[in-house]
Amino acid sequence: MLEGKSGKGNVAIQLLPGVLLCVLLMFSGKYLAEILSYLMIELGILSANSGTPISGIFVTILLGVLLRNLIGVKDIFLQGISFSLKYILRIGIVLLGLKLSLLEAFKLGFLGLPLIILCIASGLFFTIYLTRKMNQSTRLGILTACGTGICGITAIMATSPVIKAKEDEISYAVANITIFGMTGMILYPFIAFYLFNNDPVKIGMFLGTSIHDTAQVTGAALIYADMFHAEKVIEVATVTKLTRNLFIIAVIPLLSYFYMNQKNRLKSGGEALPKWSSFIPLFVIGFLLLSLIRTIGDATLLHGSTAFGLFNEGLWTTIHSSTSSIGSTFLLGTAMAGVGLSTNLNIFRKIGLKPFYIGFIASISVGLVSVLFISLLGSFIKI
Repeated sequence: MLEGKSGKGNVAIQLLPGVLLCVLLMFSGKYLAEILSYLMIELGILSANSGTPISGIFVTILLGVLLRNLIGVKDIFLQGISFSLKYILRIGIVLLGLKLSLLEAFKLGFLGLPLIILCIASGLFFTIYLTRKMNQSTRLGILTACGTGICGITAIMATSPVIKAKEDEISYAVANITIFGMTGMILYPFIAFYLFNNDPVKIGMFLGTSIHDTAQVTGAALIYADMFHAEKVIEVATVTKLTRNLFIIAVIPLLSYFYMNQKNRLKSGGEALPKWSSFIPLFVIGFLLLSLIRTIGDATLLHGSTAFGLFNEGLWTTIHSSTSSIGSTFLLGTAMAGVGLSTNLNIFRKIGLKPFYIGFIASISVGLVSVLFISLLGSFIKI
């Protein structure tokens, strides 16, 4: 028994330096993102109410990449970095489930949901199709497809352990999503004004379906509301984006099957694929369970005065927002610091610019599909 306890203690000591380094980078990335956002507000690029549309997770990865490649990472940190990538990432994704309520989807009505599905499908299709045509890494293509079609960096992080993506592929996909998402956040509010004649529902739907990351969608909606005095755009864009985020539950198993099926075909005399249930990772099931808990809690609060008959509105909001923030900000940020610290920039030279072009074309394609279907169906959607 004493040896067992000592062994566990030794493991914890071995993990601690790397985990602490990842946590330090996570906090540094978060605050640097806030500083960059403040500078954008001061320069007049964003409104004073825009918060932090720059992803702290992306800045964290960037800091990790710079530290790894400019200074280097000693062996003492490696076990903790690996632990952050494997286990802290999964726990963070599970806790993220409390951030999403299935009730949000019902606010979009009968036509809103199909429109979102079409935009998601177009992002997935164009990215994977171009990846095949340009003979690029399937794993990187899937990560870019998830980020473009669903919910930006969160989707990339959730998909990466399932398809066993490499750290440099994750970093490349995150960079793609961040660059094109930030560009859309700044340009799309002004494009939307002229395309949709200041219709808040159509504009909110467009921003929520065509911009990648949740923070970027919020930033774009706030820019629009500030410039054109249409507060309803914020509500519509937020509901649309949260509904789009929910599809991570279905898309991860689907793309896992696609990846395994393609990988199996490349083998000579391919073997039979595993059962469908094997494509649904445990952390996705955990994510879904917490999302259902959030949904039931919101539903009971909506039809009564308390969530689950126990928590008043303020306490329930504190519980789910605090828990999901731990997952989305602290744990996922720590894991992504590990991604940066594991990424050797020499590998990026081998990957080349083709995946960047793929991400650009896919982003434009999603925007065009969004414009087309919102122009056709947007007038029938009421929120």
